[in-house]
Amino acid sequence: MAVLLSFGTVGASVGLMAMSAYLISKATLVTTVTDLSLAIAGVRFFALARAALRYTERYITHTATFRILAHLRVWFYESIEPLAPARLMPYHSGDLLARIMADIETLENFYIRVITPPLAAALVTALACVILGYFNIWLAVVLLLFLLLTGVALPLISRWLSRQPATQLITVRAELNAIGVDQVQGSADLLAFGQEQIYYDRTRRLTEELNQVQERLAVIRGLSNGLGALLTSLAGLTVLWLAIPLVTGGQIDGVYLALLPLTAIASFETVQPLAQAFQYLEANQTAGRRLFELIDAPPEVAEPAQPSPKPAHYGLEVRNLSFRYSPDDPPVLDGFSLSLKAGGRAAIVGPSGVGKSTLVNLLLRFWEYQVGQICLGGHELRNYRTDDVRDMFGVVSQHTYLFNTTIRDNLLLAKPTATDAELVTVCRQAQLHDFIADLPQGYDTLVGENGLRLSGGERQRLALARVMLKDAPLLILDEATAHLDAETEQQVLQALDRFMVGRTTLFISHSPAGLALCDEVVDLSRGCCVSIDSLSSKEPDLASGTTTRMKTTVGQT
Repeated sequence: MAVLLSFGTVGASVGLMAMSAYLISKATLVTTVTDLSLAIAGVRFFALARAALRYTERYITHTATFRILAHLRVWFYESIEPLAPARLMPYHSGDLLARIMADIETLENFYIRVITPPLAAALVTALACVILGYFNIWLAVVLLLFLLLTGVALPLISRWLSRQPATQLITVRAELNAIGVDQVQGSADLLAFGQEQIYYDRTRRLTEELNQVQERLAVIRGLSNGLGALLTSLAGLTVLWLAIPLVTGGQIDGVYLALLPLTAIASFETVQPLAQAFQYLEANQTAGRRLFELIDAPPEVAEPAQPSPKPAHYGLEVRNLSFRYSPDDPPVLDGFSLSLKAGGRAAIVGPSGVGKSTLVNLLLRFWEYQVGQICLGGHELRNYRTDDVRDMFGVVSQHTYLFNTTIRDNLLLAKPTATDAELVTVCRQAQLHDFIADLPQGYDTLVGENGLRLSGGERQRLALARVMLKDAPLLILDEATAHLDAETEQQVLQALDRFMVGRTTLFISHSPAGLALCDEVVDLSRGCCVSIDSLSSKEPDLASGTTTRMKTTVGQT
């Protein structure tokens, strides 16, 4: 529709120019206005048609483009969501933001200025050549030659000149976005250490580089536009120079002399933007490559061809589990085994780097384990759909992400259909309701980016309330009571003790009070079940960071 409307718009322009030239020439030869009525009506028709078609063409093309961009953003997010977090770890968050925003916005030019103009130009070229060819074939040949120079040769030269700066434009812009995200997120630390000048200088350097690239592209665009205007004028003069002998020789009626060069000039309206279209093509190809660099990456975890049904129970068994993040890395888990009956509670302890968080990531299917088995409800974990696995787990991590919206919205992530009464209930269990009730806007209070308006303990309790609202049959509590004072920790642990009844729970913590809620304590660094007393007596050993890979099957104590 956009191509046809663009062709109709320029066709109306050609018709308007031709009829206007004919009307002026005809007016010098007739004595009554009635002899000009057809030409006058033609001018009015083409003038009104040109305005109406131009408006409709712009409306259609921009509406289609914005809808396409909206679909592209959703498609891109849906495509990279299965890649998180494993495949996205090498990428800076600012770079991902540049891809999903700036790179996709760059594609706006692809549909308006790259796809539509060449197709419309081909139709207009055929129309103009037919009109001039009706009078003389050589006029059509000359016009076609100039149109090819303007619409093909000039764009190819422009594309060759724009290739390097267009690619550089996308790269520098992405780097500038990444630096901007770092500056915003780390502004407090930069000010605290007095290093803000380093980022200022880097931002200024990238901005100057971006400006230089844009200036180079603007120079190329200006040169292309100037050469396009020159070729347009030369085409009109050449057609006129060829038409004069034809008129004097009687082969063409003199009233059509002005019509021929003006028709030729009007036909260049669609071919002049082609040089800019090829320039946009380079930027669009670079943006497209950056998008498909992620889209084409295979997910870390593959979905099963025939998913297992919902398990009859939620017992968890890990057998000789081994995992390393890359072939060259040392194993993070090496022969780890664990048996936890449905409704059982196991505490996982050990120093940093021993594999506690890695075990959580494997259970949630964020990474694929290489050796061993994880069985949930008697079925291999690999045989469940990833979404089904994550629906069965409620997780409180050390670093809970809170969205920059209200407390209510952050809670409703766990259960969008939850009522206000349910929200109050879980917040009371997490010892958070009284704090929320004292806020001027209550549950509609904005928490700020990543919950910056809340303290560490308040963020942690909000995460606990959210996992309680999800009401999943399996729980993973990774330092769930971190950032809480001793009194609040005891209150939260009492609520957790009641909440964990009937739920299979992995409790990752170093707090003796939290470990006392569990049936067994598994020390990854020692490869055995331990008592809380022995764990406390040898806490310095845990803090030292020395790890011994676990190779012992750990059963119920």
